[in-house]
Amino acid sequence: MQEIEQKYEEALDFLYSFIDYSLKRNFRNAAEKFNLDRMYKFMALLGDPQKDYDIIHVAGTKGKGSVSSMCASVLMAEGHRVGLYTSPHMVRFTERIKINDQEISKADVVEIIDQLKPITEKVPEITTFELMTAMAFLYFSQQKVNYSVFEVGLGGRLDATNIVTPLVSVITSISYDHVKILGDTLSEIAGEKGGIIKEGVPVVVAPQKEEARLKLEQIAQERMSPLIQVGRDYLYAADSHSLDSQHFLVWTPDEQPMVDEFIESGGRDIWSPLRLRIPLLGFHQVENAATAYAALKTAEKLGLRLSQEAYRKGFSNVKWPGRMEVLQNHPTIVIDSAHNRYSALRLRQALDDYFPGLPVIMLFGASEDKDIEGMYQELLPRVRRVITTQSTHPRAIDAGELVELAHRFGRSGRAVTPIEDAFDLAMQEAGQEAVVLVTGSVFVVAAIRDIFSKQTQDQSPK
Repeated sequence: MQEIEQKYEEALDFLYSFIDYSLKRNFRNAAEKFNLDRMYKFMALLGDPQKDYDIIHVAGTKGKGSVSSMCASVLMAEGHRVGLYTSPHMVRFTERIKINDQEISKADVVEIIDQLKPITEKVPEITTFELMTAMAFLYFSQQKVNYSVFEVGLGGRLDATNIVTPLVSVITSISYDHVKILGDTLSEIAGEKGGIIKEGVPVVVAPQKEEARLKLEQIAQERMSPLIQVGRDYLYAADSHSLDSQHFLVWTPDEQPMVDEFIESGGRDIWSPLRLRIPLLGFHQVENAATAYAALKTAEKLGLRLSQEAYRKGFSNVKWPGRMEVLQNHPTIVIDSAHNRYSALRLRQALDDYFPGLPVIMLFGASEDKDIEGMYQELLPRVRRVITTQSTHPRAIDAGELVELAHRFGRSGRAVTPIEDAFDLAMQEAGQEAVVLVTGSVFVVAAIRDIFSKQTQDQSPK
């Protein structure tokens, strides 16, 4: 066991010895470094394992991880062997690559990286993320998955995952993020996200602002790709919610007259639209679930077979931590990895929906390339007090800068590091009446989730 641990750490050291733009503060200046030539060459040298199984390819600004995990969960519920590739990881590297909800083992990480090492010498300037993606492509092929779901890392057009010809492409909600790389208008950003649309391959598009929607429609038309619009071709509505889960309804336009009768009957009509449960909270997750549903129904038309029971079981069992996740009640702790203005808005709406009138103590940390002012504008009106902190990530912004900005927004606050101390203070200030909200960065959320888990284990009876 100790030998595997050492080899695993050495394998990760090798992986991170390559160019890793996500760790660089000058990430914004690296746009010219992104292209697919290295990835095409690298995968060709491996025998193009990404062609060995059907793929659902998911891009977007927000919700792409949730949609990816939902699609994988439903496929798994039908009995398929399903690969899932997402990023970034919250706690462990192995979270990025899963088969049927099981993380890749450390031994398999070592073995796969050993296979990649000789190829890296033939492809100059290969990046860490490209190698991670190649690992997933190769591992899923060797493990003989039937289907896989790949979440785009950044953008879409030039992302390392975009060498595939998928069964279905999916584009979730588009908003402003990584503007220095992807563009500073929604049309430009949609152009980058829409880069995953392939000739003749259907694309499922979540509800979008008009500027983004028009750009995606243009790209789909140019590439003769059928475009399925959620909210037009598949309709949905929230039904009920609790702190454990929520239910939603989904139907097609052809079923609308029956839905009208169902509503007019007060839900007593014999026919009812499909009602599904998800353990993920917030109306934005209903939108994500409807998008995943539309993607899978589109794949069904291309030969995928899924039972209604697979939809029910798959949506009900989906796991995607750190997104409007309630860690405990009394006091309530909510963690959410919102890291741009739009996701902060959706988070605030969810707080109003689930915790109306309750005071909020916000523990906040973020990366220096994020729209901090935009997130503050959405969240601070709902917050009584701010405690700022910072993760150990190289791009984490100084906690002191964050609290100074909060003061300019008229909110009291304190900068506290390390994260453990900031969490302790947030809990003290919340008492039993306030909600502790942890947000701003997936890295801060991951750290708090880990701290809470360890504290809970320490307090449990031996």
